Amino acid sequence: MNKPQGSSRSIGDLRALTPARVALGRSGASLPTRALLEFTLDHARARDAVHAAFDMPALVAELGELGLPVTGVASRAGGRADYLRRPDLGRRLDQASVRLLADREMAPTGRLVIVIGDGLSPTAVHAHAVELMRSLLPRLAASEIEVGAVVVARGARVALGDEIGALLKASMAVVLIGERPGLSAPDSLGAYLTFAPQIGRTDADRNCVSNIHREGLSYDDAAFKIAWLIREGTARKLTGIALKDQSGDGTARRIVRSVT
Repeated sequence: MNKPQGSSRSIGDLRALTPARVALGRSGASLPTRALLEFTLDHARARDAVHAAFDMPALVAELGELGLPVTGVASRAGGRADYLRRPDLGRRLDQASVRLLADREMAPTGRLVIVIGDGLSPTAVHAHAVELMRSLLPRLAASEIEVGAVVVARGARVALGDEIGALLKASMAVVLIGERPGLSAPDSLGAYLTFAPQIGRTDADRNCVSNIHREGLSYDDAAFKIAWLIREGTARKLTGIALKDQSGDGTARRIVRSVT
């Protein structure tokens, strides 16, 4: 009896579609040596990403080459150990940064502040933030959205963008930040958008575009989604659970075609 078309696909086909750990095999009751060593290596890479140094001056210089006015700030987390043990410290600016931002104002026509923070993976920020900005800026310009300020933040959690946006009187804050490293993606970047940022906002008030890295969401696709959310969020005066991503960039259709 002939097998139905498509039924001959193997577990190898599944492995080719995902970096997830599937069909690792076994040696007795344990993993094969190769799978165990690969797991150990990926775990080490994830730990290294969390503790990687954040070179803020270099990032500020790279962003400056894009013609952006950039300001550097820091959270209340005095070091990496404090940052990891006290997430609350990463959600508020230190006093020097508060004074710095309070003394400046957004451009009169500016309505957007972009915050780039190290987060849980400085590796991701150094790998992807500038290239994502290269893709994002032309899309914003095409929609006549002016970037009022760009702020690079050390020891940042997502909510730090709320205080920064409030101090700069921004109508929208976008936080580009290193996401918690995974075993298959230690360098994943996330973008969090909040309309009318202010201290006390919750994740329900934000939209997120995540998994931005070379094996995940591309810079162009991510920029398309972020620009769409900025444009629609600004026009509707909201973000979060009330704003659904209907950008329809065709990513899902490309994935479907690749597996059929």
